[in-house]
Amino acid sequence: MTRRDFITLLGGAATWPLAARAQQPMALVGLLTGVDLDDQRIGEIRQSLKDTGYVEGRNVAIKYRSAGGRLDRLPALAAELVADPVSVILTAAPPAALAAKAATGTIPIIFVTGADPVDLGLVSSFNRPGGNVTGISFVVHPLATKRLELLRELVPNARLVGFLVNPANPTSHSQIEDIQAAAHALGVELLVRDASSEREIEAAFTSFAQQRVNAVILHGDAFFGSRGDQLIELAARHAMPTMYYLREFVMAGGLISYGASIADAYRLAGIYAGRILKGEKPADLPVQQSAKFELVVNLKTAKALGLTVPLTLQASADEVIE
Repeated sequence: MTRRDFITLLGGAATWPLAARAQQPMALVGLLTGVDLDDQRIGEIRQSLKDTGYVEGRNVAIKYRSAGGRLDRLPALAAELVADPVSVILTAAPPAALAAKAATGTIPIIFVTGADPVDLGLVSSFNRPGGNVTGISFVVHPLATKRLELLRELVPNARLVGFLVNPANPTSHSQIEDIQAAAHALGVELLVRDASSEREIEAAFTSFAQQRVNAVILHGDAFFGSRGDQLIELAARHAMPTMYYLREFVMAGGLISYGASIADAYRLAGIYAGRILKGEKPADLPVQQSAKFELVVNLKTAKALGLTVPLTLQASADEVIE
């Protein structure tokens, strides 16, 4: 081999890593949701994928499909992602996870849900999910007692509390049972109203006003999350103190919220997506439970409702909006 040939060989070898990177296959992540996700949650997924080595546009692409609140569209959207095919499907809320599971038994599925994934039939157990499904579970209904306690602290005279629930949500029955038990323990009467459309939300608040409820608690549901503006406006119109399940409601003008950090749940889901793209199997990844909770209070809204927020409640809040 001549000296020139040897130098040429070395020069070619130096470009191998660059060529390998250029030819690195683009992984495709499907994101399936029942309602539109906000930028923060999608941003958490992007960032956690990046933290595991997957940068959107370089070695991973995200195919986002939302039913826009029309949950009957989820099976068709899930089938579209399966036909593409995507490498992994990340789902938000139980209906999306159930649609994805019905569509494929082979493509890995990661769920983010406030419902019990075992009860929903998504996994066999938390520690050993089995099959092609795993994900992140954040607490929703076991918080009923805590939400009622916080609401009573803020509205001491609350004796009749309205509970707005979406009957289309698979967790609605168990949430009603949980909050009824909590209300009984606290000596509170509960008035349950169903709503799965904008018109029914309006009718429910009209009913609450007619029955003169002292306060309202919202069922943790993705549809309600997509109707935040309407819910906050109705609570203000009827001067009705309302307990929400996500901080986003309070940031937008709602009174008070207590619940799991959804941003943290999506961060964990994105990490799982990255691990699966690297070759790990859903059956080997236990269902994680997001244990980060947030209490947020809006003092401006409280003042508009004629409420004084106790200093003890302000001190225990993770965020107080002036």
